[in-house]
Amino acid sequence: MGLLDGKVAIITGASRGIGKAIAETFIAQGATVAFTYLSSEEKAKALENELTANGGTAKGFKSNAAEFDAAQKLADEVMEAFGAIDVLVNNAGITRDGLLMRMNEQQWDEVINTNLKSAFNLTKAVLRPMLKARKGSIINMSSVVGVSGNAGQANYAASKAGMIGFTKSVAQELGSRNIRCNAIAPGFIETEMTAELDEAVVQGWRDNIPMKRGGTPADVANTTVFLASDLSAYVTGQTINVCGGMLC
Repeated sequence: MGLLDGKVAIITGASRGIGKAIAETFIAQGATVAFTYLSSEEKAKALENELTANGGTAKGFKSNAAEFDAAQKLADEVMEAFGAIDVLVNNAGITRDGLLMRMNEQQWDEVINTNLKSAFNLTKAVLRPMLKARKGSIINMSSVVGVSGNAGQANYAASKAGMIGFTKSVAQELGSRNIRCNAIAPGFIETEMTAELDEAVVQGWRDNIPMKRGGTPADVANTTVFLASDLSAYVTGQTINVCGGMLC
């Protein structure tokens, strides 16, 4: 038996990296996975085939979580397809890095809308089925940058810090209905994006982490499974730093 047997989960931004690892781990733990994609139907179909290859149930939905109406449409389509929404993972995110003096309004708005407004949109969209079922787990993907800040990432840090405040407020509002809301703050996670960086630079980052390695998408995915499962039934309003000790 899997830790997520019988649960239906929506995962945004699951096409690669952390989101893909979460989708794969959820499937392995018995969940039915509805994941979103924004552009490439070919890549989405390939992921759907990969997730269902060994008998799992998964379906890709083309949706822009930064759009309020699109988020509601997604929730309606998932309910129609699977009859429930037990878990929401707000994972979609982008960066538009730059020093504040050079950052323009578009760079600010794009990051806030994709990273923070999307969490509001999707959380609002899944509330009705979760309230009706009197259960649910909402997991927001923040970042250590949202906790500590980072030069050149004012927009990203603001969006990820906002997710932490949003998480705490949602947890307080919905706890009496048995709906939990938690955040995860990954540190330096090695993905296909970091593989393109200079190895000496990456090694320098590793050396500054107490555990002396970068994290893997699986490290974050395993924490997400815990928060989605009944093992964390009395955990809400928390931010778990998956960072190898960066924020000790």
